[in-house]
Amino acid sequence: MVAESSGTAYQEYFSKEHQMLRRAVKDFVKKEIIPYIEEWEEANDFPRELYKKLGDLGFNGIGYPEEYGGTGGDIFDQVVISEELCRCGSTGLVASIGSHGIALPPIAAHGTHEQKEKYLRPVIEGNRVAALGITEPSGGSDVANLKTTAVKEGDYYIVNGSKTFITSALHADQITCAVRTGGEGAHGISFLVIDTDSPGFSVSKELKKMGWWASNTGEIFFDNCKVPVENLIGEENKGFYYIMENFQAERLSLCIMANITSELALNECLKYAKEREAFGRPLTGFQVTRHKLADMATLLEASREFTYRVAAKMNAGVNQVKEVSMAKNFACTVSNQVTFDATQIFGGYGFMRGYLVERLYRDNRILSIGGGTQEIMKEIISKMIL
Repeated sequence: MVAESSGTAYQEYFSKEHQMLRRAVKDFVKKEIIPYIEEWEEANDFPRELYKKLGDLGFNGIGYPEEYGGTGGDIFDQVVISEELCRCGSTGLVASIGSHGIALPPIAAHGTHEQKEKYLRPVIEGNRVAALGITEPSGGSDVANLKTTAVKEGDYYIVNGSKTFITSALHADQITCAVRTGGEGAHGISFLVIDTDSPGFSVSKELKKMGWWASNTGEIFFDNCKVPVENLIGEENKGFYYIMENFQAERLSLCIMANITSELALNECLKYAKEREAFGRPLTGFQVTRHKLADMATLLEASREFTYRVAAKMNAGVNQVKEVSMAKNFACTVSNQVTFDATQIFGGYGFMRGYLVERLYRDNRILSIGGGTQEIMKEIISKMIL
């Protein structure tokens, strides 16, 4: 099975320590997530204590300095965590329990010691929930033209505006938020950490989505929201560059989600095609089915290898802006094809709730939109090759 081979067939990327971590995360998923995932999907939410369970095991701290409660590690530790969590079959759940993975890096990279103590450690421990606030109702991928303003008045920024499609919005205790502190365009953007109990902060009800049902998603609002000046991350008006730094890791994470989505869909098909009979023989008895499965497996293998190579170069400090954009588009194109073919192989059952391929098909759709759309990825690539 593909899922079992992926942990052992890539020894050039994963050490014995990585494999030990993989087994620990796999055990956690088996005990703490898989038995409840159907219930959480239907409820459009999951228990908040899941963050704490992850924190107690040190999984939230992968990639963060030990000085602030982290457990260190490299990019492939993060790959292992992401892969094994995604094998629960709900990338929406993984997006929410991993929202700190896109909310904390700007603080870790550019925050003060005091900010790291206050906003890194409690999240790593699982005692607070962190979300990232960038996307606005007036423009998704057009980050440079965001409208939420932060005007300095004495010891506070007064924030006005709104953000939408915010993962973990209803659970979050803190938002790493992009705001406009200067003039128009990319050069007028800053990052603030905003506590969700701040005066003037509010959040919508859970947003109803096509997929990612277990992902806690909402819209947040700022009405003369008072944020201490000391909550500015890094330099004022440098936020756009911090956002661009952050996007690379997020896009790698989406590659992994797409690859595991493809892997799970393929594995379901391999089992089903052996068991399901049509016209007196199993589906594997038909050349068209065998060839479709062969194509799915080939595409997945190519996408996973591409993702791992990009991750390895990022781990070595090599700039991979172009390559990670390519990898994201390729992984999502593959998962689009594989999940489509999986529902075709399952026929009517592929359209029915309760079958994993149905969830994979609808959850997959967001992957080529989140973290920068497929079209934005092509713009980045084209600018770097022309």
